[in-house]
Amino acid sequence: MRIGVIGGGAWGTALAQVAARDADTGDASSGETSGGDVLLWAREADVVAAINDRHENIVFLPGVPLSPAIRATDALDDLAACDALLVVAPAQHVGAVLAQLPAGETPLVLCAKGIEAGTRRLVSEVAQAAHPRAPIAVLSGPTFAHEVAAGLPTAVTLACADPALQARLAARLASPGFRPYASSDVVGAEIGGAVKNVLAIACGVVDGAGLGQNARAALIARGFAEMTRFGIARGARPETLAGLSGLGDLVLTCSSTSSRNFSLGLGLGRGGRAPDLLADRRTVAEGAFTAPVLAEAAADVGIDMPITAAVCRLLDGAPARDVIEALLARPLREEA
Repeated sequence: MRIGVIGGGAWGTALAQVAARDADTGDASSGETSGGDVLLWAREADVVAAINDRHENIVFLPGVPLSPAIRATDALDDLAACDALLVVAPAQHVGAVLAQLPAGETPLVLCAKGIEAGTRRLVSEVAQAAHPRAPIAVLSGPTFAHEVAAGLPTAVTLACADPALQARLAARLASPGFRPYASSDVVGAEIGGAVKNVLAIACGVVDGAGLGQNARAALIARGFAEMTRFGIARGARPETLAGLSGLGDLVLTCSSTSSRNFSLGLGLGRGGRAPDLLADRRTVAEGAFTAPVLAEAAADVGIDMPITAAVCRLLDGAPARDVIEALLARPLREEA
């Protein structure tokens, strides 16, 4: 199975490295090519050149030696010969990127986490609209790109409605350091990844404001309650939300500055302004775009998400102290 990767950021590069491990060790007698079968599309010319010439993504994943089996291109048409495409473009750009690809039946494995602004569509809905005949899968879970690229132990959810396709994709991507768990709950896998980005901003604010470990633990627990309420309302299964793509990813990104969303919240908690913090980075903190869309989508289905609403206020410029005080002053209620 020839793998193409759409997106040359840190996460796209790390997933190309995952796929290339199989290419490096493939058995020619199995029918799989043993080299050059991982093609990564990147928009940035310097990224393409560095991967091809130096086997390193010097812009987004510097210092990580990449497999020679990875070839980079800036031409989306080059991906036409791939048997499956890992779509790792930022969630707000997936629709525009997929619109440039000829519609076909090549499976799309969605690895972006977010909800499209304006339409409030999940990434799977965006992809299905652009490529109605393409089978859809979602890969999500607790993953920092630099650890995945280095081969450190990682487990993810690989959700797909077609069990045969899921099994083929899992077999192609699995390695001793990268373990995909099967699920048919595409919606649940997506919602966990989207909501946790917003909650990670909130946890960063807690750290930035010096509120302590108790507050962060409470926020993770109450944030998970928000994720579960919203997910179930959108058709997700509770066990998916309690798994790798939901709770697992939430715990990881709410506790480390390696998370772009947590780092954004950290700056907000220290008194920074969202426009300044977002402008001072080349990578995308998806939660900043997802928060207002998530708040609107939650209102549509009548779901109360106070932490999400608080993050929206912070992104709109409200002082962290005022937002925190308002959240703590909410009426006492039963835990649910």
